Amino acid sequence: MTLPRDTRWLLAIIYLGFVSLGLPDGTLGVAWPAIYPDLGLAIGLAGTITLVVTLLSGASGFASGHIVGRFGTGPVVLISCALTGSALVAIGRADSFTWLLVAAVPLGLGAGAVDAGLNSYVARHYSGRHMNWLHACWGVGATAGPLVLAQALATAGGWRAGYLRLGCAQLALAVLFLLTLRRWDRVPTRSTTHAAAALRAPTLGADTFAGWLAPAIFALYAAVELTAGLWAGTILVVGRGLTAELAATLTAAYYAAITLGRIGVGFVVERRGNRQLVAAGTGLALMGALLFAGTTSPAAAAIALALFGLGLAPVYPCLMHEVPRRFAPEAAPVVIGRQSGAAYLGAAVLPAAAGALAQHSLAAIPWVLTAGIVILIASIRRLDRLT
Repeated sequence: MTLPRDTRWLLAIIYLGFVSLGLPDGTLGVAWPAIYPDLGLAIGLAGTITLVVTLLSGASGFASGHIVGRFGTGPVVLISCALTGSALVAIGRADSFTWLLVAAVPLGLGAGAVDAGLNSYVARHYSGRHMNWLHACWGVGATAGPLVLAQALATAGGWRAGYLRLGCAQLALAVLFLLTLRRWDRVPTRSTTHAAAALRAPTLGADTFAGWLAPAIFALYAAVELTAGLWAGTILVVGRGLTAELAATLTAAYYAAITLGRIGVGFVVERRGNRQLVAAGTGLALMGALLFAGTTSPAAAAIALALFGLGLAPVYPCLMHEVPRRFAPEAAPVVIGRQSGAAYLGAAVLPAAAGALAQHSLAAIPWVLTAGIVILIASIRRLDRLT
């Protein structure tokens, strides 16, 4: 079905918003080898900055449902984008660790609110196809951000120029949000495409067991996805003897599989439905996790990570898009905010815990990922039965 002109135009802006959300992700890891000696900092302080950003993003995500309900999606996304853009410019001008921590505050608060606000809006106004492509746009931004930093590091401006460019791009997008502020209320709420869902209007509230199980699922999902991305390279190099270059390529292929998988899911989700694709995806991810845990072959590891990434691809966007089908209209934005916040918290906790585990048994991490997928499958099935 062809979307109306206003709806298509705003959708393009929303896609750009998610590209911008992904831009800062991964940039600190690329820039930090230049930042910490330049500012005379300890190498381990990157973890502190990341933790502050992640926790504040989670807090912002949890609160976003109530904030969006009061002020509307457009104004919240506008302010959030301005916050993240200002934070990136501030990082580019930082001269101390304190300055970096101060910049981490608006970066975290803005990122969490943009994430939850746009997810909620797309879930209510657009199809599952566009929700999956929205999250593919995050992958585009997450790839482009480090490339911008890498290019800047090769110039006289160095890491500061890279962050200034990213910050200016974010602020330009904030201006675009300002110019399109009135369009956010013109997009009609989407109609359901599944007859079974159309037979009943969901009445579940946010403070039911399901209203808290859904965010817990997102915390677990994000924990598994981020832990795999963070530790796959180290497992392949230290535990299995691959070269750093090959391990980096396989890790990049894992993220590429997630991004390409979401693009592909966008073409079939309207026919198959969110729940069916999530079930198929988690089953495929379990196969990949088992293969990665049990293999020592580089070829098998490459296949395992690709399967794992492809399997994870539909989980986040399809579960997010399903919220208005599970919960009452007034509860859906609150649950979506909780899900976004919980995802950030999960991303902060398990990768760090896996680091502690790696000190004792690096080989155990793939089995932790496998167990996480099993629990994820069981939890999603429980949520499906409740809703």
